[in-house]
Amino acid sequence: MTDATTLLQRVSELEAGALSQIDAAPTTDALEEVRVAVLGRKAELPNLLRGVSELPPQERGQVGKAANITRGAIERRLAERKEQLAGAEEAKRLAGDRLDLTLPGSPQLHDGALHIITSTWRDIEDVFLGLGFSVLSGREVETAHYNFDALNHSPTHPARADTDTFYVNDDVLLRTHTSPMQVRAMEIYDPPLYVVIPGRVYRRDYDATHLPQFHQVEGLAVDKGITLADLKGTLMAFARAIFGGELAIRLRPHFFPFTEPSVEIDVACFNCSDGWIGTERCPVCRGEQWLEILGAGEVDPNVLRAVQRDVYHPEAVQGFAFGMGIERIAMLRNDIPDLRLYIENDVRFLEQLR
Repeated sequence: MTDATTLLQRVSELEAGALSQIDAAPTTDALEEVRVAVLGRKAELPNLLRGVSELPPQERGQVGKAANITRGAIERRLAERKEQLAGAEEAKRLAGDRLDLTLPGSPQLHDGALHIITSTWRDIEDVFLGLGFSVLSGREVETAHYNFDALNHSPTHPARADTDTFYVNDDVLLRTHTSPMQVRAMEIYDPPLYVVIPGRVYRRDYDATHLPQFHQVEGLAVDKGITLADLKGTLMAFARAIFGGELAIRLRPHFFPFTEPSVEIDVACFNCSDGWIGTERCPVCRGEQWLEILGAGEVDPNVLRAVQRDVYHPEAVQGFAFGMGIERIAMLRNDIPDLRLYIENDVRFLEQLR
């Protein structure tokens, strides 16, 4: 049977050993290890009191009191030592972090800048916001219904082929243009509707003038009495804002499934004003004097019918739509010869277009 004298002696030994370890701890991490060793759940001192129950009742209080006093002494010494070590460690850290004003300055740091695609995207948005359009965004993973069917594409249209489009399955694909938002926007908003929709699109192309992922801006205006003249005026204002000057604009007949009539839009070469008109010397238009910038047209009645809302019946409203490649606009503004330069991350190229 354990007697009181034995337990009291052991308590005294544990106190002396613990205080010695605390004083010898060189860091706060080492001190924490000492604390766990002497006061943790598996430490001897907290578990020593289990033997008190075997003592005579008149001796239990004496041993319990001694154990609690010893625990308190250890905890106070731990707190004192922790404060001491933490202060020394903080002083050492501050000494190492001290700023030496006599050292030479750091190498020159260069400010960041928007990528040319991002800055062109924002410039286009700003122009159309100024013309009263709103900006929407759409999903990049689309259904064949919105990407093709609702936009009046025939079942045999070549754009539906696996060689042109990235399919997830038979009905889900990566959108090939931002045009699906035409129908989605009309399903949500009542006319009059004036919106532009910029975003990423995907096609199976990769060469100097085509990328598998690129950026488009879709435009849609639906109201009463909309004509091609409204389309031409809108795009003329856009072209002059983006390319500068009093640029001429022309519409050439073309075909798109979701517009009728359809046109391609050219702007007068803004570079030929330097005296290169009609010569092969102009590096932008190669002497053609015109630059193609986008496709457009009056919204086809079949697209309006696909919305399946009376407010968009072809006899109630008309509209125009257009789509342009942001990379194409940036190429023309900055005389960039190869689309692949946009994605190669050559810092020398990017620095020129800051």
